[in-house]
Amino acid sequence: MNATELGGFKEIVMEVEGEGVFRELQYESGGHRVQRVPETETKGRIQTSAATVAVMPEPEEVEIELKEEDYRLDRYCASGPGGQHVNKTQSAVRLTHIETGIVVQCQDEKSQHKNLAKALKVLKSRIYDHYREIENAKRSEDRKTKIGSGDRSQRIRTYNFPENRITDHRINFTLYKLDSVLAGNMEPVIEALLEYERQEQRLAFGTID
Repeated sequence: MNATELGGFKEIVMEVEGEGVFRELQYESGGHRVQRVPETETKGRIQTSAATVAVMPEPEEVEIELKEEDYRLDRYCASGPGGQHVNKTQSAVRLTHIETGIVVQCQDEKSQHKNLAKALKVLKSRIYDHYREIENAKRSEDRKTKIGSGDRSQRIRTYNFPENRITDHRINFTLYKLDSVLAGNMEPVIEALLEYERQEQRLAFGTID
């Protein structure tokens, strides 16, 4: 997690494990818009903010071969909110993949070796995702589907707190149970996306009467 001086986060990287997890979460990639009334807002005006999500499968070690000459390693002192140094040793690492320019930073651990291991793992996933997106772009003309390509610049969903509403713009799906979804009950949203994808595949292969 990379914290900002305002108390939020610039970036959060997390790992989700489970059988079929990528199949169910792959459509979360894209722009997520939040509409809410801040506690400090006295006139009830709705504030809109956004976050971008990228869902990437973790490649096996054999899928991405990363040599030391393929990236640049920079070491620096880890810092916390406000810029103060967490420690005086150069435990944080920054990796820059030379070919793609992808940059990964890690300062979660006190050990430089552990930070490097984490950063390499994330870098491999992002390199894998980079080339996967290129391949998906090549196929996009042959696969026209409203569900979207997973492009991170695409606005996919709106979370409206005053209306307790969640809307997925790709499939025109609306559910007035935002509180339930945020509590972890994502099954209705995931199932709607998977069912839409199944319908699209049936249409593509001419299996629907």
